[in-house]
Amino acid sequence: MRRHFTSVLSRLFGRFASHPFPAIVQHTINAAYVKFLGLEMREFDAPACYPTLNALFTRPLKRERTLPEDADKLISPVDARITDYGTIKEGKAYQIKGMAYDIASLFGEYHRAAAEWVKGGSFVNFYLSPKDYHRYHMPTDLKVVAMTHIPGKLYPVNIPLLKNKPSLFVENERVVIECEDMFGRIYVLVLVGALNVGKMVVAFEPDLRTNTDRFEAKHYRYDDKEIVLTRGELLGWFEMGSTVVMFVQKGAVKLETALNQKVRFGDSIGKILKGEV
Repeated sequence: MRRHFTSVLSRLFGRFASHPFPAIVQHTINAAYVKFLGLEMREFDAPACYPTLNALFTRPLKRERTLPEDADKLISPVDARITDYGTIKEGKAYQIKGMAYDIASLFGEYHRAAAEWVKGGSFVNFYLSPKDYHRYHMPTDLKVVAMTHIPGKLYPVNIPLLKNKPSLFVENERVVIECEDMFGRIYVLVLVGALNVGKMVVAFEPDLRTNTDRFEAKHYRYDDKEIVLTRGELLGWFEMGSTVVMFVQKGAVKLETALNQKVRFGDSIGKILKGEV
């Protein structure tokens, strides 16, 4: 099999972005990137502090953000724009209005049961532009059950392509993270790769490698290793912008958000409902 041209281009860009140029050159690259995209850097170190362009992409916050005091608030896991959200009907969700896709195909063979569990539940698409903070965090307290890396293409996930390319999320490389809350209700977080996203990192799984020569899905189970992450805890990061899609079992949350809403990591986007489904 041959790698798709989007993956090849992304890997080449990743090498450039990860290369530490001489300080004066690197400072120029970083400053140009910040100015061109209009990055807001008040929460971060100065552009010249980052030794590579990739380090600037994946920059951490200098100070922790304040989360809602109410522990029942579901928070946005990222800085992003909500491109669509709603109810999962007949096993389908939307990458954008009018463009449905099959969630079982998105999740892959190892998460068939989860695809059944979230039917009738809710989904939210978070689109991270290249100017956004690129780290993703936990939307609530969750136990990680399993994870699968599914190789694929790396098409851009911008609005024009979402409107014109069916099942874009299903074609793209992705990482599917299946979780449970304290009541055993299913949450699935899908990290969708995109053009120039040479890497998706998951903090709790150092063996994960994305945009490689692998063509088969790699599955991870955590039956013998309890991984519980708290609300707001770092989950990982994209190297460049992309999309996170969150799926939640019916009866677990009440979403309180809006189409095209710009959200920041830590913002309340819904209420967690108590009790078993």
